[in-house]
Amino acid sequence: TATDVISFSLVKTCLFPFKHSDLGLMEFSEPGIFNYSTLLLSEEKSALYVGAREAIFELSMTNVQWTVAEIPMNMCALKGKSKERDCLNYIRVLQVVDDERLYVCGTYAFQPQCDHLNLDDFSLEGQIEDGRGKCSFDPSQSFTTVMVDGDLYSGTAYNFLGSEPIISRYSQSRSLLRTQYSTSWLNEPSFVFADVIRGGKSRADGDDDKIYYFFTEVSVEYEFFGKLLIPRVARVCKGDLGGERTLQKKWTSFLKAKLVCSMPELNFVFNVVQDIFTLKGAEWKDTVFYGVFTSQWGNVGLSAVCAYNVSAVEEVFSKGKYMQKATVEQSHTKWVRYNGVTPSPRPGACINNLMRLQNINSSLHLPDKTLQFVRDHPLLEDPVLPIGNKPRLITKDVNYTQIVVERVEALDGNTYDIIFTGTDKGMLHKSVLFEGEVHIVEEMQLLKSDEPIKNLLLSSETRSLYAGSDSGVVQSPTAFCSRYTSCQDCVLARDPYCAWDPKSRTCISIFDAPSQLVQSLRGDADRCPSGMRL
Repeated sequence: TATDVISFSLVKTCLFPFKHSDLGLMEFSEPGIFNYSTLLLSEEKSALYVGAREAIFELSMTNVQWTVAEIPMNMCALKGKSKERDCLNYIRVLQVVDDERLYVCGTYAFQPQCDHLNLDDFSLEGQIEDGRGKCSFDPSQSFTTVMVDGDLYSGTAYNFLGSEPIISRYSQSRSLLRTQYSTSWLNEPSFVFADVIRGGKSRADGDDDKIYYFFTEVSVEYEFFGKLLIPRVARVCKGDLGGERTLQKKWTSFLKAKLVCSMPELNFVFNVVQDIFTLKGAEWKDTVFYGVFTSQWGNVGLSAVCAYNVSAVEEVFSKGKYMQKATVEQSHTKWVRYNGVTPSPRPGACINNLMRLQNINSSLHLPDKTLQFVRDHPLLEDPVLPIGNKPRLITKDVNYTQIVVERVEALDGNTYDIIFTGTDKGMLHKSVLFEGEVHIVEEMQLLKSDEPIKNLLLSSETRSLYAGSDSGVVQSPTAFCSRYTSCQDCVLARDPYCAWDPKSRTCISIFDAPSQLVQSLRGDADRCPSGMRL
């Protein structure tokens, strides 16, 4: 049945539900292998790398086995973990180092390890590195990584129990940099995504490239009867070297802010971020972060898509008010706005041209007052608001887990954001942003079984989606134009990928368009040639 969609910030016309058995999708799985949840797409090599439980695959070629040795397996079991499930090696990190190697990490029986994968002969180099802080111990723990100029930035747990969260940078040329172990910095976070936003070279102020982290954590600033979850965005600067005395080998640029995704008129908040996708534009300031959100009160059964301009995020980090701890009635601690004088240079700021004029050429030169302040005030009061101050899309009885977005130029010459969202039941929704409103085009059963989509990638070159789950990997085209058998269906679908070809009397992809085609993102079926509207 079609998804029940709340009539808020949404235009819904023709929704085409597709069954899995009707789609003819390409699927991949190997007997005895599970948890195909780590995907890495290489457009240059036309390859999809898949990290699973105790295996790494390069699809259409071969695979690498990376199993746990007997001693660490037994040690894991002695600590109360399951030999058959927990004490195996779940591949959780696949990152490109260069044209010849990938950096790979696995949980390795709760003793995470990392190695390099040689792409020429598809073999592990065997130079094992400690994976603590780079990869989660527990295969079920949330975490994120991104490789930036050869340095690995990660958000994960640093210990076996998962009680010490860390955002860190591991580098061959620079020392380890990490967050301070403090609930003010990170309070039981669930990491979902990290990415770099370039801009240092093109910015007149000489500002640095920045790495953004997205996660949900337990709130410190709101009083609540239980653990209230808050979605966050945090930021660090690529050039950060830590402090000279204060914050040695710690981030001097770590700041975090609240992400708002809510329905103001219903006083309802989506307070758990499930996934983020970075839609990058020609300039850094054109970047948009798309996120899927749910509520910690799962019985509500609502999901939302919110979008954020990177400039709005930057505004909060560069000008937002800080928060500080205040002791109330001797024992109770409360977080309030800091109204005192803020040290200069601004705490948490990246090194820029203005600082260089003051002979502050790196974070090692920052004054102690600035460093002490950011150590004690990592949280900003100002929230990051979504574009339009509301969700782009809200759905009922659906839990979104993953999101990817593509910007496509339709036949009318305008560009449209096409949003793909995966669910915890193996479904995929395709939606189009049109004149500020979202229209759901298709709903398809992407996975055979009723299981969560754990990873979703999009290839603009092959016009394909790749979905990873516990049971396997599925490849799907981004559009099923040929399934619309009439001009009316083709046009009413309002799919920017598809248009009606009067000559062949078929609905085809606009990328395969040799002639004049019929398309209307407004859903105007009257544009169909006479006699072709049914």
